[in-house]
Amino acid sequence: MTTPSPLLQVRDLHVAVGERTVLRGVSCDVQPGSLAVLMGANGSGKSTLGMALAGHPRYRVTGGQALLAGQDLLALPAHERARAGLFVSFQSPPDIPGVKNNLFIRTALNAVREARGEAPLDAFDFLTSAKSAAKDLGLPAAMLGRPVNEGFSGGERKRNELLQLTLLQPRLALLDEIDSGMDVDGVRTVVEQVARLRAAGMAFIVISHYLQMIEQLAPSAVLRLDQGRIAEAGDLALAQRIARTGFAAASATPTTQGA
Repeated sequence: MTTPSPLLQVRDLHVAVGERTVLRGVSCDVQPGSLAVLMGANGSGKSTLGMALAGHPRYRVTGGQALLAGQDLLALPAHERARAGLFVSFQSPPDIPGVKNNLFIRTALNAVREARGEAPLDAFDFLTSAKSAAKDLGLPAAMLGRPVNEGFSGGERKRNELLQLTLLQPRLALLDEIDSGMDVDGVRTVVEQVARLRAAGMAFIVISHYLQMIEQLAPSAVLRLDQGRIAEAGDLALAQRIARTGFAAASATPTTQGA
């Protein structure tokens, strides 16, 4: 049986923020439909990886390669990376005053549809699908007509990120602490929605320290980031060991670059 090519291939990625080098040679593969959990102590570079892949201008790639479905991700501007099928959630989703949520998402969705060669959705068709998706995610339909995240609670902001993810249907989603600010019902919604999207072929990198959610997500791989490198790669047992012993104990053991 032929092994499928990785959807995402990251090779020896180095990233600097200002004068500080944060990532020091990250390498990993993500297969189509798989889910990798990324763990690491504060400041180890987890969010930096997501922002660098997304093309945030503050995160300067100084070496290495990142391919998405064989396409050179790092050669593309940020909006073209999204059109190519990459979705990166914010750890703390910002407000966008004056921009209605439904207009923001529909504009993004139609840009992605254009890149796929699909016809744009008009306002009626979009709202029909958006209201249905919002209901499934426990997000009141009225929030579609409000400015993006303005006055939203922490959990509502994260549900709104899930709504964008559901409607945009990317190839790969990197979720940065999507459980942060969520109550028990919110975490259950995350797990259920990720499972549905993954069953449809979407791949995930999930940054989280919440073991119960990680166990429910049933990851294909668990990666531990330490001092800007993938120090360990394993399965769910690695996440369970980190939860028991902490990152300090994990860092004291010999490390190897994982993929």
